[in-house]
Amino acid sequence: MPTKVLYQTNAKATGGRVGHAATADGNLSVDLTRPKELGGNGAAGTNPEQLFAAGYAACFLSSMQYVGAQGGPKVTADASVTATVGIGPRADGGFGLDVALAIYAPGLTKADAETLVQKAHHVCPYSDATRGSLNVRLNIVDAAQ
Repeated sequence: MPTKVLYQTNAKATGGRVGHAATADGNLSVDLTRPKELGGNGAAGTNPEQLFAAGYAACFLSSMQYVGAQGGPKVTADASVTATVGIGPRADGGFGLDVALAIYAPGLTKADAETLVQKAHHVCPYSDATRGSLNVRLNIVDAAQ
């Protein structure tokens, strides 16, 4: 299904996992390092999984807010989403991602929180992009994590 693009951006990476990434507008500029668990030396910097986790968490929370604004359960200002992203080898070769979202939605009943999360999972573009290729676990938690 075609998308009516309202905003687009781009980022350029050099050096792969041990390099640099930056957006053309200069708002994001990060040194990239390989985690020790993947053979890195522990140098300061970030990695693609951290960037993906931050983006997915922010996007999912915005999707929850969108659902609330469209008549769904209201999202309070202290709501949060923590994305945990793992990477490792797949049995069939290559590498795969593992994703879990911990959703903190204070002030909502369990039923309202579940409704909100399922609707947000439907409208979130990160959820849509990963649907069918990743098992994204959605966990409603009792305290901000």
